Amino acid sequence: MAETPAALDGSDRTAIFLLAIGQERAAAVLKHMTPKEVQQVGAAMAELRSITADTVDDVMAEFVTTIQNQTALGIDSDEYIRSMLTRALGADKAGSVIDRILLGRNSKGLDQLKWMDPRAIADLIRSEHPQITAIIISLLDSDQAAATLAFLPERGRSDVVMRVATLGGVQPAALRELDDMMEKQLSGNENVKSSTLGGIETAANILNLMDSAVETDIMERIAEIDPDLGQRIQDKMFVFDDLVDIDNRGIQTLLRELSTDSLLLALRGADEMLKEKIFGNMSHRAAELLRDDLEASPPAKLSDVEAAQKDILQVARRLADSGEITLGGGNDALI
Repeated sequence: MAETPAALDGSDRTAIFLLAIGQERAAAVLKHMTPKEVQQVGAAMAELRSITADTVDDVMAEFVTTIQNQTALGIDSDEYIRSMLTRALGADKAGSVIDRILLGRNSKGLDQLKWMDPRAIADLIRSEHPQITAIIISLLDSDQAAATLAFLPERGRSDVVMRVATLGGVQPAALRELDDMMEKQLSGNENVKSSTLGGIETAANILNLMDSAVETDIMERIAEIDPDLGQRIQDKMFVFDDLVDIDNRGIQTLLRELSTDSLLLALRGADEMLKEKIFGNMSHRAAELLRDDLEASPPAKLSDVEAAQKDILQVARRLADSGEITLGGGNDALI
């Protein structure tokens, strides 16, 4: 079945755009993306199936670029991805991304960790001192850190999160030493310049992206050991119902990135204020259809609802990081 423009999220649209503009231009674009962004877009490319000309035109219009005649999508996607990523990143780094996207491998020093599977990172740091583990966890993006933490021994997770929350900063010399240690294990050398790591907000962001049961267990353990620290982390955590504090323009931007199915599932566990805010930032027809679907949809597992909410929070955090929305801001008029 062909994908429709409304069913595409940001990664899908980026994938179509890159597939349409050709390998040379796509490679130039990918050079400016982070490892996580390359993985997300590459995975979307690998998943694309039937794309209509109307869908491509819709995507091109969004990029405010007239390339409507350049729709080279009838190609071997796997081979295209391999060739394009190799051009953009070089053979070594592209190999690790291709393995992650099309099936499962290498960069340099601490930087290499951002290209690794969370389970592999957990296996690598499992026997390290908790302080070393906390530093490494702080270096990862929040979603990757959360997934890595989930693979670590249950008894040690709360200790690691507490150390992340109280980290504050690390001397550059200590980071270079840690980088050297990673180099010996992973092959490579990458000088790390930044020494600001961890903190309450980092710990909160990581916990926000973890499975709810695991998150609750960690927070309970932290509260038993250091109630004040636990409360400060809790105060920084952004939960699904906090989306109600995003201004209307921000909600509309967020909605453009979400699939209807994901939103429908997530709203099953939302409070009425948030539901009304969502409905108020949709067209009247779309809001009515969503209301009807919510009323008619069968019961859903709590774990599935929470997972959908976590996914949406991750999208919201990505948009906030890129400056497209502000988490917790204002009440502007509808547009």
